Amino acid sequence: MRTTFMAKDKEVDRKWYVVDAEGKTLGRLASEVASILRGKHKPTYTPHVDTGDHVIIVNANKVHLTGKKLSDKMYYRHSNYPGGLKSRTADEMRTNYPEKMLELTISGMLPKNSLGRKMAKKLHVYAGPEHKHQAQNPEVYELRG
Repeated sequence: MRTTFMAKDKEVDRKWYVVDAEGKTLGRLASEVASILRGKHKPTYTPHVDTGDHVIIVNANKVHLTGKKLSDKMYYRHSNYPGGLKSRTADEMRTNYPEKMLELTISGMLPKNSLGRKMAKKLHVYAGPEHKHQAQNPEVYELRG
């Protein structure tokens, strides 16, 4: 009798991928990277186990936003004090904090639990073309589309 395959955390083989964000649309890039972090691109995908791979994103400051999102899209945060709501436009985020912009977008597409937080730790974002993970021998990952 055949049983359903369930991956175990210790048996997962993790790879490292490099994704170049230059000229890529933010949402399309983020959804595909979130899928890699979850492990949905593998045949051994199991929803309750972190089967995903590590992803390194370079050139985060050259990501593309469509329409009027650069001026209209807002990023909010709160200091937990009365009147402590702060906001930034997407253009400010892309020029000053491109790593944070991509991290927020991708983590919003991951599960909202301890497993999602564990997956988000495998994301490494860099504003420029250089990264410090050469020792892991990352493979270049070509995005669809």
